[in-house]
Amino acid sequence: MSKRAGFATRLGAIAAAVGSAVGLGNIWRFPYEAGENGGGAFILIYIFCILVMGIPVILSEFIIGRSTHSNMKAALKRLSPGKKYYLFTYVCIMGSFIVIGFYSVVCGWIIEYLYQAALGNLSGHSPNEYSAMFGNLIADPWRCVGWTMLFLVINFMVMSRGIEKGIERVSSIMMPLLFVILIVFCVNSLLMPGARKGLEFLFWPDFSELTWKGVLVAFGQAFLSLSIGISCLVTYSSYFKDDTSLIKDAVTVASLDTLVAILSGVMIFPAVFSFNVEPTAGPSLIFEVLPGIFQQMAGGYVWALLFFLLVFFASLTSTISLSEIPITFIMEEHNVSRPRAIFWTALITFILAAVAALSFNVLSDIKLWGKNIFDMMDYAASNIFMLLGGLFTAVYVGWILDRKVIRDQITNNGRLKGTMGPYMIFCMRYIAPVCIFFIFLYLTGIIG
Repeated sequence: MSKRAGFATRLGAIAAAVGSAVGLGNIWRFPYEAGENGGGAFILIYIFCILVMGIPVILSEFIIGRSTHSNMKAALKRLSPGKKYYLFTYVCIMGSFIVIGFYSVVCGWIIEYLYQAALGNLSGHSPNEYSAMFGNLIADPWRCVGWTMLFLVINFMVMSRGIEKGIERVSSIMMPLLFVILIVFCVNSLLMPGARKGLEFLFWPDFSELTWKGVLVAFGQAFLSLSIGISCLVTYSSYFKDDTSLIKDAVTVASLDTLVAILSGVMIFPAVFSFNVEPTAGPSLIFEVLPGIFQQMAGGYVWALLFFLLVFFASLTSTISLSEIPITFIMEEHNVSRPRAIFWTALITFILAAVAALSFNVLSDIKLWGKNIFDMMDYAASNIFMLLGGLFTAVYVGWILDRKVIRDQITNNGRLKGTMGPYMIFCMRYIAPVCIFFIFLYLTGIIG
């Protein structure tokens, strides 16, 4: 059997893991939720959630993956022989397909807008025209499906290059560029006349606006922002070297992901307030609000192009991590080559993505509980699969996995002190499961 692939450098491994976590949620949801739920107060709760839930669950996934250097199913079989815990792998596989199915549709929209920005077609329109432009895009089945398929072709071309020459190389280029573009945007935003109002909206701690609902929103945003729960980081950490400090890397991934979210707010809201635009979240922010702001800025063509390049980088690094989950599973569980595993993963993904893209036009009459297919996939992935996966991971590592495995992984078999180990285990056992449970109750509408 050939030697299993792995990341060549720690920097490449970190870039890939951060790329997995950083996505559109950092850019189009976090800043708005922070501003609407107490600004700095929300951010403090968010950081607390990262410390007591996010980092411990990331570490749990790292421990499962690095301890076995295997996919999720093989790892659980090896760590708990004779038990049926490995069956949960199929929940993760299904979740990863659903996420990339609807997420790649949004990524297709981003390529369309990147193309339009390059042509200079995003300037000279009224707010209503920007709304109509986006509406026309999603109503056109050929454009919607076509851009989605182009994005997936790019995604699987990266996957075909393997771990070191594909995932690691692309992540090592795109993540530093993403931070550079973000910082350039932030500097420009801070020089705008509305910078103070924008920063106050984002950072001013107004605890009177922070309700229990806001606290649950902060917990949910912290969990979903890190892309934990469907074994992305189990898969990536299975390629880590044995001398990697798992706690240090978990803290680094969570910190950089949080930094991107905060910088996104610094980038967006001074501009929003400078041009007297109502703060918003979701697709309307990226595809309807921001293009109108860019056209009013000096050098608007460049800013529009840079912005959609930024969100393209964030999108691609997320989807390649999602794709690697089933690819690794198929390769190792069915003993097939990487090209063949990519073929089957791509085939399933193309079908799901096409159906999601058509749910805005040809299949728009198909609805479940008032949601179209795209929205149902989004709901199921974010509110069910990822949360169940995160809950399982925290409970499994915190309560079921042999403590010696945890200790050996945290200390690298005694070579590191592992002073944070007891704190991490406490959070895995008691705090993270309770937090995830309440997030589940809130996001599914049982409480709220």
